[in-house]
Amino acid sequence: MAGRAGRYPPEYRERLVELARAGRSAGSLAREFEPSEQTIRNWVRQGELDEGERRDGLTTETGKEMSRLKRENKRLRMERDILKRAGGLVREGERSDPRRGYAFMKAHRAEFPLAAMCRVLGLSPSGYYAWLKRPASARARRDDELQDKIQAIWTGSGETYGRPRIHAVLRAEGERVGQKRVGRLMRAMGIEGATRRRFKTATTKMDTEARPAPDLVRRDFSASGPDRLWVADITYVPTWAGWLYLAVVLDVWSRRVVGWAMATHMRTELVEAALAMALARRRPEGRVVHHSDRGSQYTSLAFGERCRASGIARSMGSVGDAYDNAMCESFFATLECELIWRRSFRTAAEARREVFGFIEGFYNTRRLHSALGYESPANYERNHAA
Repeated sequence: MAGRAGRYPPEYRERLVELARAGRSAGSLAREFEPSEQTIRNWVRQGELDEGERRDGLTTETGKEMSRLKRENKRLRMERDILKRAGGLVREGERSDPRRGYAFMKAHRAEFPLAAMCRVLGLSPSGYYAWLKRPASARARRDDELQDKIQAIWTGSGETYGRPRIHAVLRAEGERVGQKRVGRLMRAMGIEGATRRRFKTATTKMDTEARPAPDLVRRDFSASGPDRLWVADITYVPTWAGWLYLAVVLDVWSRRVVGWAMATHMRTELVEAALAMALARRRPEGRVVHHSDRGSQYTSLAFGERCRASGIARSMGSVGDAYDNAMCESFFATLECELIWRRSFRTAAEARREVFGFIEGFYNTRRLHSALGYESPANYERNHAA
């Protein structure tokens, strides 16, 4: 049965190769001996490669070296992944509490081999198994309870919440726990919040012939109540089929996205549709300031007429300064960090569904905002409406 598994000793293979080179066909050898005809042909070909008689493949030694390098590369990638998940558990020149390392190993046994984790964390398998047998302390049991809740909160946020928001949710649920402890447990679990990238592709295209509106905001993004100040802008969502553009209108008071529209173009109709949704949903009473950049969509005659007909005062920041529309830029940074750069969209239709779910199913209704005292926009409006 060993032959069937392909484990023939080198001497066995050499003798069959000699017979083949002496004139025996691979087919006749296969009828007489156990290896298949194709196996014998492969051995003959490999012998010719090893002896330099042909150049269309790898020698045995080269193949062994490549296999060794692949194994080494696999090991290094695994150790890198362990280090990444372990976070602050491994610091050069420091010795961390081994119990934290053992807890990490227990949580990741299904993902990484125990020996590899011990090697990376500088711990021993015997110490790990001894730790498993010890009765858990009250603090360890409490940590286990908190880790279960942290995992549920982190997963429920689409794996985007970091320490401050997870801590805020725990406190809202009545848990008496500090941020440092939450951070320590998250590091032990190998999880972290989504982080923002530091680049943005501009979507603003100015019309040099158009007359912009004055800047009525001057970087003061505060409002005393709902529907006093709206900020608006356009961003892009990359898909395999091309760009999908998203226009939004955001209420400064509650940070809620009150209007949005998506299309595969950036024509004026896109921003008009976002404004139309905001007007239909909010039905503002009194004067609303609509603040944007000086993109040609916002300076167009058609958009200006729509604002005047709706009693909206237009406001525009200066050219090429993100701080003049910082609140909308902040929303787009959140969208990119927590959705766009974490996903790959095949079609515009798929991107539309995901962006809609993020805005209406998460950002407006569930996502905690530090500027709102860690409330969601929807809860903030319910709790603070006059």
